[in-house]
Amino acid sequence: MSSNDPPPRTRKELYERIARGGRDEVTLEEMIRLGFWAEERALTSDLQGEARLAELRGRLSQLRQQAASLANLSALAEAAKQQRMTESRKRRLETKQRRLGERAARRAAVQEQKKTTLTYLGPKVSAGLGPLPDRLLSNETALAQNGLPALPNALAVASALGLTLGQLRFLAYDREVSTVTQYRRFKIAKRAGGERVISAPRKRLKAAQHFILHALLSKVGVSEHAHGFCPARSIVTNALPHVGAGVVVNVDLRDFFPTVTYPRVKGLFRKLGYSEEVATLLGLLCTEPDTVQTELDGVTYYVAKGTRHLPQGAPTSPAITNLLCRQLDRRLSGFARKHGLAYTRYADDLTLSAPRGAEPPVGAMLAVLEKVALNEGFSVHPDKICVQRRGRRQEVTGIIVNERLGIDRRTLRRFRAFLFQLEKDGPEGKQWGGGANPIQSAIGFANYVFMVDPKRGAELRARALALRDK
Repeated sequence: MSSNDPPPRTRKELYERIARGGRDEVTLEEMIRLGFWAEERALTSDLQGEARLAELRGRLSQLRQQAASLANLSALAEAAKQQRMTESRKRRLETKQRRLGERAARRAAVQEQKKTTLTYLGPKVSAGLGPLPDRLLSNETALAQNGLPALPNALAVASALGLTLGQLRFLAYDREVSTVTQYRRFKIAKRAGGERVISAPRKRLKAAQHFILHALLSKVGVSEHAHGFCPARSIVTNALPHVGAGVVVNVDLRDFFPTVTYPRVKGLFRKLGYSEEVATLLGLLCTEPDTVQTELDGVTYYVAKGTRHLPQGAPTSPAITNLLCRQLDRRLSGFARKHGLAYTRYADDLTLSAPRGAEPPVGAMLAVLEKVALNEGFSVHPDKICVQRRGRRQEVTGIIVNERLGIDRRTLRRFRAFLFQLEKDGPEGKQWGGGANPIQSAIGFANYVFMVDPKRGAELRARALALRDK
């Protein structure tokens, strides 16, 4: 068979050529024909043919190795991919386990921390909780000067109140929406008309507020010109400095308790020497927001409306206002001394009076009252400004002060008639001052008259007590 023979077209022709010329010869011819081997290099002897075949086998072996290596590369790539995926899954699992461990450790740390401190009491009031810089810790010097007990942290406050830390958290927590309320709200009639909303704290919070009042607030001195809710002072001591005045100027402060907001109360406790954490707690215990009561799916919710402020009805509120008004009292009493006037304050009722024969600077008196009140965070109620000159009835906190302390004559006549009706017909169907028990109401008013005017009040009190004894 020569190299000029046509290539086999079928498997049968290939086998016939191999049978005629041998396998190696056919392989050589095909390689020459396909261009893998030069024709001039064809062997002319069996020795040369053997050499060529050996060379061809070596080349074929290389080609097979290359082909095998290419197949191995794909397998290696797939193996590498699988290994990377395995390692990635392993790393993800390790990361997940680590994060779960860290999360569990953090939860355990938080739970442990909750046993000794408070770190969160609401979204807008918690900045002063947790680790604090030295400048926000207790001022031991200020506490000692004010004679106040050292309460270094929340745990100490809870212990002093006889509460657990969890109970303290419940009482102080600032809730925007809640199914519970710490106050019982009701309305009472005002003497001058209208209604006043009273927020009475519930038992546990009331006990905490009484502790704050007696152990903290009552130990701090108030202005000598403050007469409301102060021991040994009353509406009588408030009115006494103005007896016989030529002119009496009375003003009321608008929204007195709602004006004193949580930041001001917290600031007061900070000024007294307590740390930011303790001042935050005490401020929350002494304030509350107005709430709207609503019902959804049979559940009652209390929704906070506005900012936290002093509730009218909490035992701590009057004492806090007296302490916050020390600067106001200082400024107005200084003005009074400078102009020869008398100044007193009973809660939100401010009074300046000028003696007889003096030229009272009424305009200046009103201007100073309004300016100082505004500078101290309050405002004068425009509808409750009263200038009372000599020659007409002058009153201070409901007591007549024209010549001496006294009660309005018409009121006394009405009360005498009320006592007469009680003595004649008994208490059924009768009422005095809105009280439910007419006998107790009579005793209360008789005691009030006795406090203002002992001479007249003694006889009225004796008659009222005699009715009770019946």
